[in-house]
Amino acid sequence: MKKLNQFILIFFLVFQLSTLASCEKSEKIAPAKVPEIELTGILSTMQREHPRLLLTDVRLAELKTLSNTDIKLKKYAADVIAQADKDIFKSPIEHVLIGPRLLDKSRECLSRVYNLAFAYRWTGNAKYLSPAVSNMRTVCAFADWNPSHFLDVAEMTHAVAIGYDWLYNDMDQSARDLIKAGLIKLGLEEGKKAYAGNAWWTKVDHNWNQVCNGGLLIGALAVAETDTAIASYILKKAIENLPFALKSYGPDGVWGEGPGYWGYATDYTAYGISALQSALQSDFELNNSPGMNLTGYFPIYSAGPTGYMLNYADAGEKSKLGAPHPAMWLANVYNNNHFSDFVIDQLETRTANVFDVIWFRPYANSAAQRDLDKFFDGKVALYFSRSSWTDQNALWVGFKAGYNKVNHAHLDLGNFEMDALGVRWARDLGSDDYNLPDYFGSKRYSYYRLQSLSHNVPVINGKSQDVDATSKFIKHSEGIMEPFSIIDFTSAYKEFVSSAMRGLKILDGRKSVLIQDEFALTKASTIAWGMTTDAVIQIISSKKAELTLNGKKLTAIILSPENAVFTSESAQQAKPQKENLGVSRLMARIPESSGNVTFSILMLPHWDGNTPSYSTEIISLSGW
Repeated sequence: MKKLNQFILIFFLVFQLSTLASCEKSEKIAPAKVPEIELTGILSTMQREHPRLLLTDVRLAELKTLSNTDIKLKKYAADVIAQADKDIFKSPIEHVLIGPRLLDKSRECLSRVYNLAFAYRWTGNAKYLSPAVSNMRTVCAFADWNPSHFLDVAEMTHAVAIGYDWLYNDMDQSARDLIKAGLIKLGLEEGKKAYAGNAWWTKVDHNWNQVCNGGLLIGALAVAETDTAIASYILKKAIENLPFALKSYGPDGVWGEGPGYWGYATDYTAYGISALQSALQSDFELNNSPGMNLTGYFPIYSAGPTGYMLNYADAGEKSKLGAPHPAMWLANVYNNNHFSDFVIDQLETRTANVFDVIWFRPYANSAAQRDLDKFFDGKVALYFSRSSWTDQNALWVGFKAGYNKVNHAHLDLGNFEMDALGVRWARDLGSDDYNLPDYFGSKRYSYYRLQSLSHNVPVINGKSQDVDATSKFIKHSEGIMEPFSIIDFTSAYKEFVSSAMRGLKILDGRKSVLIQDEFALTKASTIAWGMTTDAVIQIISSKKAELTLNGKKLTAIILSPENAVFTSESAQQAKPQKENLGVSRLMARIPESSGNVTFSILMLPHWDGNTPSYSTEIISLSGW
């Protein structure tokens, strides 16, 4: 009996093990077979196997090995996985528009798919696979991806393409078929229609170009081994169109749409070209576009010691660029440690995203080698100066010229912003709500935040600058004790002047700032000098104002003209515009005047708690 019981027990254990093995085998996904379709033309160099977009298995293995010794990379990967752990439990994405846009849903899908697919590939933990596939299935069941606002289609195409490519070998055939069908129908076929109809965004010189062409390009590469005709068509169109936008980085890397849109446009520049390089082993000379090798300096200099950006164009209020993730890609392409080190410095206090891992470049501690002053030329021209790269209380100024009709521009030629003592004294309000009536149309400059009246620029006779105005730096100096720059913005005020110049100079060992405007009036006019600030303004006298912010103080002095008087105003506006609660305007006004007028105003931070001494001497801009 005992032997019989032992036999039964052994038989039962063998049966259980064989059953488990059978279950495991039945649940295992059959290896995916890549069709043997001949790849010709633009696809002739394509890597057939998945994954081939941005993060290949070879690169993944390199990063895993490096993370064993590089604690920064290890932390970045952990950041992404931590976000994926949250994404697992999120509700299904719904087809709900905000205004005319599905864009927030496209971006939510993009974030989830990248995080979950990366976490699965990095850890091998199957808990990330199902929700990643489920998110793609959900959006591929939508009726559309909102082609009337094509950014939505482009970003959703990008999201689904990455998931399809990265998880191709781990999905079952039904999932692959469903997701590919949605990607083609809702993404690539809509792209083909847009190209055939010469959609307005295909050849523009701003962010819509990179996002739409880049998103479609990634989608095409994801399915190119099976759907070669549509993939080849879209790839050729995207590569042909991208240079129309990439030329906007020239000559020095500045981005006309402002720092926020630099991030958006350059993200998709990086995604698109990175995908071409990983899948086709070529950048099709797109990386040779003038200024692209320098554009990584743009976010570095645009950020003041407070972390706030030079907030021009439709940047968000109190815009902080954070970690400019595409700069890590730029660092690798152009072998420039300044770009990657700046990202890594920002990530000391921020959460990393998946691209900080994909494009990771080890830290080189290059900040001390950066110049304190920097000039950028282009459709928007910028000048920056600071007293230190390591002191959070350092003086910093950003100064803007260029063209008032650059995409997303405000009427703000000559605008400046200023940090000192760890606070931003002169600030910009940023964009208003894009859903305001005709925000991008005929009512655009009826909104306060877009007018000259809200910016740190002069206003003549109460009128905003000319919409068609251009301006340029006519002189600038860097690397000296008192660096300065001068712009000619005559065309901004051409109705009232024969000449208008603005100069900005750093004085007193980089501790104070002088703003000097010189006008040759052609008719009797009033002039108002204005500066937007969060500080509490106390008017000490007609020529002196004291600003207090976060316990710090700054004194503003009118050196010229004699008849100018300081006043304080509120920047508050009525809804539906943003209200600007608590924001003030320091104003210096003169009554109606004629001929030559010089506004010279000195900004004196209280470095040691007291008002600094200063000189009252006024030197014409021609003598700077």
